[in-house]
Amino acid sequence: MSDRSAPQIDLDQLMGELHHLATISDCPESPPAVTRVVFTETDLKAREYLRSLYEQVGLVVRVDPIGNTFARWEGQDPTAPAVGTGSHTDAIPHAGMYDGTVGVLGGLEAIRSLMRSGFQPQRSIELVMFTSEEPTRFGVGCTGSRAMSGAMTPAQLTALVDEAGADYDAVRQHAGFTGELSAAQLPADHFHAFVELHIEQGPELEASETPIGIVTAIAAPATVEFLVTGEGGHAGAVLMPRRRDALAAAAEMISSIESLALESDSADLVATVGKVDVHPGAVNSIPSRVGFSLDLRDIDGNNRDRVAEAIAESTDEIATRRGVTVERRMLNCDPPAQCDPTVVNAIARATKQLGIDSCEMISRAYHDSLFMARIAPMGMIFIPCRGGVSHRPDEFSSPEQIANGVQTLAITLAELAS
Repeated sequence: MSDRSAPQIDLDQLMGELHHLATISDCPESPPAVTRVVFTETDLKAREYLRSLYEQVGLVVRVDPIGNTFARWEGQDPTAPAVGTGSHTDAIPHAGMYDGTVGVLGGLEAIRSLMRSGFQPQRSIELVMFTSEEPTRFGVGCTGSRAMSGAMTPAQLTALVDEAGADYDAVRQHAGFTGELSAAQLPADHFHAFVELHIEQGPELEASETPIGIVTAIAAPATVEFLVTGEGGHAGAVLMPRRRDALAAAAEMISSIESLALESDSADLVATVGKVDVHPGAVNSIPSRVGFSLDLRDIDGNNRDRVAEAIAESTDEIATRRGVTVERRMLNCDPPAQCDPTVVNAIARATKQLGIDSCEMISRAYHDSLFMARIAPMGMIFIPCRGGVSHRPDEFSSPEQIANGVQTLAITLAELAS
């Protein structure tokens, strides 16, 4: 592309597609509260809508055995490793309409804008819609990109079960995705580079009035399930000194987790207990069993692991002192990812060509790009979102902010595919 040219975005079409996709939801409320859980009928309807958009512009569509969807614009050298972009369209219950979808539909519009400009890519450009970025159904996020990158084996995928007790393999086949699970893994040289466009899901860009964030690293997530077992009893019949209250012990453990996170050497470490299940859950019964989740993240993987060890020691001490037991199950513990300087620099040049400000930043949320970094040079483009709000119905990025992101992505893809 010429240094003085910029791809023209059909913003009306793109925003119309984003709003239509938001109506394909289990709760189409206003403002749109989007629920789109992987492998449900709603998810499948969204996939069909996206496929129709891909085919309208002549992209070649391929779907792998777990539903990862590739829409390819063939380059002049179809044998060369492709340039990839994309994100996800599954959504946690009562989420917003921009998380992930801006990267999929924005990626499509970036490709269409390059087509309209007359650009001819040397390398193919491939738009990816990743299966199951959200952990809603199976407790582990990014199963599509984990399988694609080899970070999760077929046996590990099959070991995942949903709340109904159905395993991943059975659920994906019921949804119509067949073939050997091992075929989801890509060859190491499939992608020349991968770039994901995403809303920031934080407040920094909006606060600094910066249109584009250039991600340099993605924080490492660890997910742990805790099970605390005590002794139940009648709320009126067991005096306080004799109690082995699982909920009281779990509450102290959760408070300890917060304290250890606040004391961490890294300002980027965050710890979240977002789910607590109490048994038997009656107002006049002492809780005998409590399960809770821990999401622990840091850009410094070693520091995160040190805090995880401190949490294990603290929860053991609390359990012993209170006469309960605690079991821990690590669901995932992934290393952080560094963005590739070649991709970072290409994004920076794109913003300069557009004459818009940008800043380098880290991603504290993790994305499919975390796993794509294992098989390709990777980068991410962030756009602001109002108030830093995400995973809520009032999640919002303006059309202008989305257009900035899509134009930046288009120019970046053009450079990497040349």
